[in-house]
Amino acid sequence: MTSALITDFYELTMMQGYFLKKHNPRVVFDVFYRNNPFSGGYTVFTGLEEVIDRLEDFRFSSGDIDYLASLGTFDKDFLDYLASYRFTGDLWAFDEGVTAFPGEPLVRVESSLMDAQLIETFLLNTLNFQTLIATKASRMTYATRGKGAIMEFGLRRAQGENGAHAASRASFIGGTKVTSNTYAGRKYGIPVAGTMAHSWIMSFESEEEAFREFASIYPDNAVLLIDTYDTLGSGIDAAIKIGLEQKAKGKKIGVRIDSGDLSYLPRVIRDRLDKAGLEDATICVSNDLTEEIIQTLVSDGVPIDSWGIGTHLVTGGSQSSLNGVYKLAAKEEDGVFQPTLKVSNSFEKTTNPGIKQVYRFFDETGGALADLITLSDEVMDETVNHTFFHPFSMGDFFVMKKGAYKSVQPLLSQKMKAGCRISPVRTLQEIQDGAAESLSHFHKSYKRQINPHIYKVSLSKKLRDLKMDLILKVRGAV
Repeated sequence: MTSALITDFYELTMMQGYFLKKHNPRVVFDVFYRNNPFSGGYTVFTGLEEVIDRLEDFRFSSGDIDYLASLGTFDKDFLDYLASYRFTGDLWAFDEGVTAFPGEPLVRVESSLMDAQLIETFLLNTLNFQTLIATKASRMTYATRGKGAIMEFGLRRAQGENGAHAASRASFIGGTKVTSNTYAGRKYGIPVAGTMAHSWIMSFESEEEAFREFASIYPDNAVLLIDTYDTLGSGIDAAIKIGLEQKAKGKKIGVRIDSGDLSYLPRVIRDRLDKAGLEDATICVSNDLTEEIIQTLVSDGVPIDSWGIGTHLVTGGSQSSLNGVYKLAAKEEDGVFQPTLKVSNSFEKTTNPGIKQVYRFFDETGGALADLITLSDEVMDETVNHTFFHPFSMGDFFVMKKGAYKSVQPLLSQKMKAGCRISPVRTLQEIQDGAAESLSHFHKSYKRQINPHIYKVSLSKKLRDLKMDLILKVRGAV
């Protein structure tokens, strides 16, 4: 069971208000974000499968009800309602792992107002964090240019037990190959890996003894940490000696560097290993790696085979959160959904009204050209031109001529109906593969670390006209 107490207190007080006033219309809420994290060009939408699983089991336990009763805030009838609560809404969303951009409705909740209000905190906590971490992992993976796998280490630095597991899951979707967290390996089926800590080496009389004992226990996974005392002295000398012993047994070793100059040391170590006849020995580096450091080392041709990344991956590094939000887009009146919008003095924060769909346009090679946010009843006919209006400057537009694109794909599909999953369950490997495939459709200019090209996300004419009409009505009423 997932405790429905995973919510902000004001969600419950509003929910009680709706209950007591018998104000519970059908509504539509959108989840979207306003800016790409890390000054990047995209995000990897992540967390959806866990959202679906947990919403199916979203409950208030008897202990939860007792706690709420103890606060003296909630009416008994309302608490009785919560005791038998089940989420009964519908969910539309992008597939997990799909490359996404600011302003796009990634998740659409169609439910009663009380349902929609209760799940807001849970939705944002799950999707914002996992999307952030998956995007960070994707950026780091892309920075390697295929030169070595990213290994996700250091989940001790993630926020709490659940944060660690979620970070491991999201990192894998973003492109990491293994996790250091054993429970995450069991829970999600992610391959697990690890080397050794400095304490292993320090517990023996010498590095040579420590390495030999480790290699005798783990002959097929002997990655030796060589920077405990003297990386280019006793560390690499002992590793080469044990490496030659292992080679005579038909085995190979790896070495790991966790400190020092990661541009200079791997070059010297590669040379020492090769001259000793250990050309197949691998080099792993760690030590507060960021995507910028990885990109620099790869660009400089530093001989590194794998990258162990902890803090800057599982905590989001320079950015603590994704700025995802949850906004009301429509509400039912007399059996018909009426579009709503939030108006702000900052036009970028004025929301897009109505029940929407997102279409992605592709060229003849499969390259993504642009995304168009439309109303859900619009059909993208591939035989006609389509007008793309700037989302924040309503006078700016361009026309996508029918010959300029080859195909169009809708991105939102229904995942839950009446509180139950209707989309097929996907393995984490399938989601990771899908994430890589989705990102492969985008030109490298959108994926570069510095000053990425801005991918076009526009509004259809019908949505743009609706938005302008509602803005004028609201201003006129005010």
